[in-house]
Amino acid sequence: MAWLDRYKAKLRTADDALKCMLSGDRVYIHYGCAVPSHLVEAMCKRGPQIKNVEVVHLLTMGETKYTSPEMEGRFRHNALFMGANVRQAVNERRADFTPIFLSEAEMLFARGILPIDIALIQVSVPDQYGYCSFGVGVETTKTAADVAKIVIAQVNKNMPRTLGDCFIHMDKVTYFVEHDEPLKELVPGEKHSSEEEKLVYKKIGGHIAGLIEDGSTIQTGIGAIPDAVLKFLGKKKNLGIHTEMFSDGVISLVEDGVINNEKKTIHRGKIIAAFVLGTRAIFDFIDNNPVIEFHPSAYVNDPFIISQNEKMVAINSALEVDMTGQVCADSLGPRFYSGFGGQLDFIRGASRSKGGKPIIALPSTAKGGSISRIVPYLTRGSGVTTTRADVHYVVTENGVADLYGKTIRQRNKALIDIAHPKFQEQLDREYVN
Repeated sequence: MAWLDRYKAKLRTADDALKCMLSGDRVYIHYGCAVPSHLVEAMCKRGPQIKNVEVVHLLTMGETKYTSPEMEGRFRHNALFMGANVRQAVNERRADFTPIFLSEAEMLFARGILPIDIALIQVSVPDQYGYCSFGVGVETTKTAADVAKIVIAQVNKNMPRTLGDCFIHMDKVTYFVEHDEPLKELVPGEKHSSEEEKLVYKKIGGHIAGLIEDGSTIQTGIGAIPDAVLKFLGKKKNLGIHTEMFSDGVISLVEDGVINNEKKTIHRGKIIAAFVLGTRAIFDFIDNNPVIEFHPSAYVNDPFIISQNEKMVAINSALEVDMTGQVCADSLGPRFYSGFGGQLDFIRGASRSKGGKPIIALPSTAKGGSISRIVPYLTRGSGVTTTRADVHYVVTENGVADLYGKTIRQRNKALIDIAHPKFQEQLDREYVN
């Protein structure tokens, strides 16, 4: 282990390592459950000594002190996909939002559109060859670390060692900070749902499961609907996974042999993903698990790669769907809510797959049933995440609407049929076709 002395020479405290951050720098933060909280805390402590530092990342777990009002002028966040912890700052214009497909986010770094000065990452303990794993998420972080001028890595014994294209050698890291702490976890969405909501998700999950054939490869996403779908797959056979992310619900299906990846057209026998969002159970499951390969999002979310999986089923959610099939998933009117993420990557990949099925799923109502999410027209100010030409299946708790190849008039009827019954007459009356 000739590299060990070089590794030790790079060890710093978090405060010492972050002294390299200067005014005007652009800092990338490892996202999802991999967020290096100890390094982020040290970054925020340095706030009084710097100004105009841009902080770039996608969805992260935990606090984001750098987006608080008192940090204005010190830090400004640029969200490539936003979660609840930065949403208010973006909509109050104390932070920025850059719309981007997840498959293309790495291009912003690699092509110098968003050059990275410092990458803050969290990794596993180095192996005997000096390689650290990006653990629960390689996604856009590997590329960001490759191009960053300075890489600061939090080494955490709790970070699992995952396999695939998800390693960084210690020689590519500028400073190491050894700090063990529990990884951030994402509790399954169902735990936050009412009994009525759980019933809705269960019905949606059942409808989607009915569209999934034996031998399909599926994309599982984040939230209560994908979790509900997984619960209906116990009697399926030879399923595979190619997805930007997965969570705890996959574990039992793999252990029961339902997900064995044996019928996949590419990467046969392997679960392919870019990151996981979940609890300690999924972190333990992926640790040194040879059935799972993590790859950067630029590969996993490439529609051309996705389309090579036969019977590819993409499952994505929406906030609203209008009567022509336009999907809004990233904003509530003019108020930004999340981002493009990988929705259109997978919708287009699945649509080009032999036997593929792109699915948009959503409850038919919101705000306790007081408003319809199938709408005559998208709310003013809303963006179109997925175009009407890209949409195939739309699923609510009331059924499945197959819109592909349908006229606008046929789409109207199909979408009214899966809207909540109390809004169907209103939708028919208000939409002028």
